[in-house]
Amino acid sequence: MNDSPVRTGALVLDVWCELQCPDCRRALDDLRALRARYGDRLELRLRHFPLEKHKHAFAAAQAAEEALEQGKGWEYVEAVLGRVEELDRRGEPFLVEVAGELGLDAEEFDTALIDGRHILIVDADQAEGKAIGVTGTPTYVIGGERLDGGKSQEGLRARVAEIADRLLAEQE
Repeated sequence: MNDSPVRTGALVLDVWCELQCPDCRRALDDLRALRARYGDRLELRLRHFPLEKHKHAFAAAQAAEEALEQGKGWEYVEAVLGRVEELDRRGEPFLVEVAGELGLDAEEFDTALIDGRHILIVDADQAEGKAIGVTGTPTYVIGGERLDGGKSQEGLRARVAEIADRLLAEQE
């Protein structure tokens, strides 16, 4: 998921994430720092990897796609991740409520969760993730290198930056 059109020459960081994952919430600071450091040179792309142990993760992934469609994908992702415990407790009504808080069409969110219009995107992301060896979240892929943040966030931002710096230098 990305809130803007693909930028030519931008380096892509795929972020395999699930919105009910406390580790993904901890990763937000790293993602914000990377966004601030690289700006338009780095495209953060949310990829869905809902884990079975989190019963609302699949619905949350679909809701994130609806937020993208309505123009506030990352803003929605950050809002939901910031309140993981509430998602745990309240499920789909919470997802619709957050949409309303962000000025999105909450009724359309509710309809999207019922009609399943975004299921294929979520399923495709999950299948691709499994195919490349993603087993937990967050997992990052940049320049063909997979970095597993589910085990530890320690040093991950620095590792992503190191790879990004090298790849961007090669583009110049």
